[in-house]
Amino acid sequence: MFEKSVEELKSLGADITTAEIKQQPELWEDTFQIYADNKAAIEKFLAEANAMGEGRTSVIFTGAGTSDYVGDTAAPYLRHVGDTDTYDFKPVATTDIVSAPRDFLRPEDPTILVSFARSGNSPESLAAVEVARSYVKNIKFLNITCAPEGKLAVESADDPDSLTLLIPRANDKGFAMTGSYSCMTLLTTFIFDTASDEQKLAWVKQAAEMGREVVSREGEIAAYLSGDFNRVTYLGSGAFGGLAQESQLKILELAHGLVATSWDTSMGYRHGPKSFVDDKTLVFVFVNNDAYTRQYDLDILNEINGDKIAQKTVAVQQDAGTLFEGESFTFAGRDALPEGYLALPYVMVAQVISLLNSVRVGNTPDTPSPTGTVNRVVKGVTIHPFTA
Repeated sequence: MFEKSVEELKSLGADITTAEIKQQPELWEDTFQIYADNKAAIEKFLAEANAMGEGRTSVIFTGAGTSDYVGDTAAPYLRHVGDTDTYDFKPVATTDIVSAPRDFLRPEDPTILVSFARSGNSPESLAAVEVARSYVKNIKFLNITCAPEGKLAVESADDPDSLTLLIPRANDKGFAMTGSYSCMTLLTTFIFDTASDEQKLAWVKQAAEMGREVVSREGEIAAYLSGDFNRVTYLGSGAFGGLAQESQLKILELAHGLVATSWDTSMGYRHGPKSFVDDKTLVFVFVNNDAYTRQYDLDILNEINGDKIAQKTVAVQQDAGTLFEGESFTFAGRDALPEGYLALPYVMVAQVISLLNSVRVGNTPDTPSPTGTVNRVVKGVTIHPFTA
């Protein structure tokens, strides 16, 4: 896809999504500059938030769909590299906050609500802010969004309790979120990761190199899709559990449900969900670079591969420890990346798989829902009044 002309891609309905996947490494480097340019404002905002009350500040990562999976990917990593004496990181979907706020919010907890939104126009994005504002006594709002003209950004512009950070080049025009997911994940990691800025920059530059490698190795990825399959599952541990969920959604969205999907954690898959696997299933496992966690990813790879129940069992891994000896997409020749940054090139592999599969099943990746019943920005949501 990356070698095709614009005209060829347009004929496939894939020019927008292909370009947006390919440009991500450049956007990641841009995202570091956005972080650096806003660092003083970020530090001021966090200092004010930390002064709201005693004890740890609850940092709730929220969004819907892919924006929800941003928090699911970032939170596990930040729980061991962030300032956990100060912050309690937890992902909660906007759809949960809006529909059942008493189940997910505590009014007495000083809280930062971190809202992830590509457009900022989804009804739940705005409603989650208002529900949380009415229910939590001491709360600040950190909005990470890609659309300067979106309602989330515009309506929070004059709010003294809000800080909005914009990643405008990541405002994907295609149906599926690609660069918006990876850039929002990266920006929140920059904000709460306690590593030095020099280290963060080095990690993101390496991640960008690996992302460009994904583009150059498209042929290897295409080979995984050469058989007659109709199911795909993604597995991972820690932060890669959230990444697995996002990866399966990309298959589901871009193929309009024509290929069945599942996801789970590497250890959790044995507890029933493994029943999904048959001889027309592709299984992809994101291998963690943490030496302890990696063992469990390798265990499930070796188990499924040894059972010979899947059409293909593929590791997505970095050469930074014991390797899966079966079929793999392996990044070699670089220092081991921590999972918060390794998630970036890993998700590009999954995005390319989804792009190629969409074309394989005769769908158009840029507009994959032929009936229009699933939309780029969610429609048809009724927000009911909430009384705290």
